[in-house]
Amino acid sequence: MVTPFTEDGQLDVEGAQRLARHLVDAGNDGLVVSGTTGESPVTSDEEKDRLLRAVLAAVGADAYVVAGVGTNDSEHTVRLARGAAQAGAHGLLVVSPYYNKPPQAGLLAHFRSVADATDLPMMLYDIPGRTGVALESDTLRALSEHDRIVAVKDAKGDLFAASQLIAETGLVYYSGDDPLNLAWLSVGAAGFVSVVGHVIAADLAAMIQAYHAGETTKALEIHQRTLPVVQTLMKRTQGCIASKAALRMLGLPAGPVRLPYVDADPDTVAAIRADLALAGIDVGEGNA
Repeated sequence: MVTPFTEDGQLDVEGAQRLARHLVDAGNDGLVVSGTTGESPVTSDEEKDRLLRAVLAAVGADAYVVAGVGTNDSEHTVRLARGAAQAGAHGLLVVSPYYNKPPQAGLLAHFRSVADATDLPMMLYDIPGRTGVALESDTLRALSEHDRIVAVKDAKGDLFAASQLIAETGLVYYSGDDPLNLAWLSVGAAGFVSVVGHVIAADLAAMIQAYHAGETTKALEIHQRTLPVVQTLMKRTQGCIASKAALRMLGLPAGPVRLPYVDADPDTVAAIRADLALAGIDVGEGNA
């Protein structure tokens, strides 16, 4: 979930609650707050806490609310995890430490320290394109032995290695890269931690349901019909920037992005509008 801001760049708590309610009503069965798409690197710990508590108050009785708490400082991550647990989060999303490029032994110790800090279930976020380091299969096998490390959001894209881990461990895999959503289902993923779910949640839910019911032709049809949305939110610019532009077109809370992101330029906005229209989404003449 993006983090809505006011026009002067402050956290929009009321807007976050309205957006969370819309996203759950639209078909998302859970929300991640303060993930990368939520601009977590540029929100303060206090803002993260206020955002989490606001979203829990809005939809916590109807959907899973997972708190993104990952940083490249293990002690800081543990503090955020404990704060999220105190706020009432249902689970944690923890990205690999970025920039430091720790060895695999460091990754093991980092994730175990966070998992030991609370009683919440934890999803690992493996995205070497952003962090500079991948979680190797042996590391994931070792982490799967921890009772509270239960899932992986994968944006690494090694479907074969993930297939082996799904077969060998109890880890539940989620696609963390919307262009590969259908491919992930085909190798055993349970679902998606999605950016395009801001716009096509019902379609994504229907794709998952169809695939798991053995209706693979129907799942493929949904995949192909929604390609323009995936293209526009995942390929034209950063997913957060594109999602906020799309949400503004739809009249939903989003607001501007914070530096170092910049809002979509007019040409990108026009392309996003055209792609959404191609997918049959009515964006009218709303501002973006």
